[in-house]
Amino acid sequence: MTDMAEYVLLRHRDIPGIDQLDTYQKNGGLEALHRAITSLEPDEVTNEIKASGLRGRGGAGFPTGMKWSFIDGHNWPHYVIANADESEPGTFKDREIMEFNPFQFLEGVAICAYAVKANHAYIYLRGEFWPIAHKLDLCIAEMEEAGYLGDKLFGRDVSIRLHTHLGAGAYICGEESALLDSLEGKLGQPRLRPPFPPAVGVYNKPTIVNNVETLTNIPLIITRGAAWYKTIGTEKSPGPKIFSLSGCVNRPGNYELPLGTTFRDLIMDHGRGIIGGHKIKAIMAAGASSSLIVANDEALNTPMDYESVPKLGAQLGSASVIVIDDTVSIPWLINKTVHFFKHESCGKCTPCREGTYWMVHLTERISRGVATMEEVELLRDVANQMKGKCLCALGEFSIEAPLSAIERFPADFMSITAKPKA
Repeated sequence: MTDMAEYVLLRHRDIPGIDQLDTYQKNGGLEALHRAITSLEPDEVTNEIKASGLRGRGGAGFPTGMKWSFIDGHNWPHYVIANADESEPGTFKDREIMEFNPFQFLEGVAICAYAVKANHAYIYLRGEFWPIAHKLDLCIAEMEEAGYLGDKLFGRDVSIRLHTHLGAGAYICGEESALLDSLEGKLGQPRLRPPFPPAVGVYNKPTIVNNVETLTNIPLIITRGAAWYKTIGTEKSPGPKIFSLSGCVNRPGNYELPLGTTFRDLIMDHGRGIIGGHKIKAIMAAGASSSLIVANDEALNTPMDYESVPKLGAQLGSASVIVIDDTVSIPWLINKTVHFFKHESCGKCTPCREGTYWMVHLTERISRGVATMEEVELLRDVANQMKGKCLCALGEFSIEAPLSAIERFPADFMSITAKPKA
């Protein structure tokens, strides 16, 4: 079920067998790559993506065409990396694209490489995605054999080659600078920035890093135009978005909908409401990296786009919407999220390494009902001391759930800490 006339990203739901090259080509596949290379200059491709308003779908929502335009034109060679390290709890959209609509994704990677004048592009996949990497390798080989990848493409002096690279299952390698180090064979840890990857990326050369979903938008923008793309979504957040819905809902899954669809439509209509008829309590809009949103009428009626969700004190992020009902203990929930971030912290910076350690100890006591309100306040203090001091976003993400939970669900903490202690 979708509110769109057709799927733009999850096209396999409309077109069976689109993961086969001949079927993909029969449905307009690879026309965009051919058009870009034979009819457009690289800067024209970048300008078309700018005009479309496409924003990064990996979490930050940064304008894609603008990122491409930042690449350093005085330092060569250039590289492109597709970030397929989909490790955020509650996120499973990129996997579906790569499994069932791989050629559209690979075409988007190749167009990006042409636009930024890169000869080589790498697809960095999380270690658990080895079957997907194998499938992508087969698809890349088919594209090379058909003349869509390689040297002297379409008779022009253009060379584009795609490569897959498997990580080792570390969440931190989803952070783009840690990904770069991992790709180089180093320990996956974030770099101090600036400089940013478009200036100094993999092998210290200019590099564009984009998410799988972001790149999968590219082919249809090139064939149908920026004006068409902007008819979907909102003025400032155009296009479709895949919302990964999970948690206490009757029908979890991936839903491709226009940006600006409300939480209520996603959860109550597409997700068919809350399991067992329970009352919805909270929403995490960006997976484990989320602030907890109080699921009142205002929140449920809020459009899911990059401008509206921040008004609720949260971010849309990768749109991994986790639904929490009134059977879930909020202290239990934040203990689970903090455990995850402590386990995945690379340990490079002190605020994250030490902060997640102490937050786990505190949330363990709070969730077991053996803490005092002073310890809840200590948790708040530890989290606040981490804010703005971590080397990368992991440390910042780890404090979102605890801080928002204490602020927005105080009754859950009062009821636990008020229990008589044995």
